[in-house]
Amino acid sequence: MYKKNAWKKYTDKTPVMDFAKDYINFLSLAKTERLAVRETIKIAEANGFKSIDNFNSLNPGDKVYFVNKEKNVCLYVIGQEPIEKGLRVLGAHIDSPRIDAKQNPIYEKNGFCLMDTHYYGGIKKYQYVTIPLAIHGVVCKKDGTSINIAIGEDLSDPVVGITDLLIHLSGDQMTKTAAKVIEGEDLDVTLGSIPSDDEDAKEAVKTNILNLLKEKYDFEEEDFISAELEIVPAGPARDFGLDRSMIAGYGHDDRVCAYTSLRAVIDLNETPKYTSCCVLVDKEEVGSIGATGAQSRWFVDTIAELINLQTSYNDLKLRHALTNTKMLSSDVSNGVDPLYAYVNEMKNSANLGDGITFNKYTGSRGKSGCNDSMPEFVAEVRRVMDEAGVNYQTAELGKVDQGGGGTIAYILGNENMNVMDAGVPVLAMHSPMEIVSKVDVYEAYLGKHLLKIFNNIPLRQIRLPFILFL
Repeated sequence: MYKKNAWKKYTDKTPVMDFAKDYINFLSLAKTERLAVRETIKIAEANGFKSIDNFNSLNPGDKVYFVNKEKNVCLYVIGQEPIEKGLRVLGAHIDSPRIDAKQNPIYEKNGFCLMDTHYYGGIKKYQYVTIPLAIHGVVCKKDGTSINIAIGEDLSDPVVGITDLLIHLSGDQMTKTAAKVIEGEDLDVTLGSIPSDDEDAKEAVKTNILNLLKEKYDFEEEDFISAELEIVPAGPARDFGLDRSMIAGYGHDDRVCAYTSLRAVIDLNETPKYTSCCVLVDKEEVGSIGATGAQSRWFVDTIAELINLQTSYNDLKLRHALTNTKMLSSDVSNGVDPLYAYVNEMKNSANLGDGITFNKYTGSRGKSGCNDSMPEFVAEVRRVMDEAGVNYQTAELGKVDQGGGGTIAYILGNENMNVMDAGVPVLAMHSPMEIVSKVDVYEAYLGKHLLKIFNNIPLRQIRLPFILFL
């Protein structure tokens, strides 16, 4: 159903609310790429998926997962047809804008110990001051030991944060533009203020903080050189609105698409005709580059490995598999905010509550960096959604010359796949508190669950979980 409010079709909203509870739990736990991968594997294994290392051959119905450097995960349900005939892929990214610790981060100044940082992705820097922050990540020591760090989520934990100048003395600061009111080099996190009892310590507060970290996590200051510490908003995601219709939390972009994609593949109840896949990648917020970004060859390599386990491998079979693949590249869309509606062209914008959002193209201004899906594939997606009664809408990212943004769709399109963006509209995107509608999350799950319709299963055989119509 195109451009209709999805809430109106549910006589019983319990399924929507129950799915949202599961997603809120995932979002609250999966605040970094590594944590998202761990949670994904936990859910996958509980639903019968096994690491590729357990397979010497593949049969229809096998449930397989791959992991890459603890930052990518890919799940497959092996179909009845050979891999060469193509796959049905759901893709999303699991990195989010945040603040990272520098390699030499700890210093003392004016009786405080602080952590020097470098922000990651596109953020409004002023949004990260005067809010509770948590530290997550890993410290890798020279002896090969890796230490997981988590500070600020448990109610018994302290939180950290970035201070701001009091309004009484902000005359000069308030004349700056929003881009400059908080500078990148001023996003330093306050860690403590109690000095060490060691009277010989030159930087007594810093020494005390390092001693605390040594006591709890057993690493030295020089180990920060090989650490990866991410500073993110502290605390769980929450119901938003007096009617509990929305979810407020950090990282909806793009873990809302990651979770709905994961569940859509996890919840397949029968062996699909074509192999179904959920692939979750890193580094989208900085261009999808590197060994764990969508531009890495890792995902294609996993398909090659599947072919090799299924039959004799050759590169032509791999190219056939990619060309025959259909993919929904899941990323969030800009939802129309009533306070800032002027940045949208309303006929081509996404509304919270109207369901899963399809973007034929993203990009900036003259469609720079876009995928621009084939209209034949768009028509196929429309047919599937309409025949199954899933609420959907189409959108662009704001007015033509307002700005823009990109996704991973063009990268997989480079492999000659049919790809289109399919996601959830978000308010306050890239902020510490993003907002989505619960019914959009559920409709996104249902729409992605229908990926198996692309397998040419007759519609009468489709079982949409929990969906109730008026």
